[in-house]
Amino acid sequence: MKFPQLNIPFSPLKIKEQDGIVKVYDPLRNKLVALTPEEYVRQQFTAWLHSAFNYPQSLMANEIGITVNGMKKRCDSVVFNKDGTPLLIVEYKAPDVRITQDTFDQIVRYNMVLKAQYLIVSNGLSHYCCVIDYSSNTYHFIPAIPDYRDLNSAFSAN
Repeated sequence: MKFPQLNIPFSPLKIKEQDGIVKVYDPLRNKLVALTPEEYVRQQFTAWLHSAFNYPQSLMANEIGITVNGMKKRCDSVVFNKDGTPLLIVEYKAPDVRITQDTFDQIVRYNMVLKAQYLIVSNGLSHYCCVIDYSSNTYHFIPAIPDYRDLNSAFSAN
């Protein structure tokens, strides 16, 4: 299975074929999962968050189940602070999927439940990060993904 070069540093993956399905080991879920294009982006992105931005793997989770308007949904990745409060949500798309307003609408719906301060959308090629200001009910895009230590201190300041 060949995937395109992403706009993030490559991280080696543990890949295995099992019952005719190519799978990748997800260290956050501690299990093998089907290696789809979106999963490839998720694995590369979470490795990048950990290695480049100091996000502790122990405070990151993939495929978090939530209920939105009575319907069961799954957040692609959630980053928590040490007390378990969600700090950041990431929504992934496959590299060939364009990021649109629908993508942002999806992550905002998830955030109505989790109330994280940061939202990221990525297809591995384009990444958008915004910060939510709950005091004024606004958000703004920021130019770079914050380091975990900055994200955590900014959250506690609000």
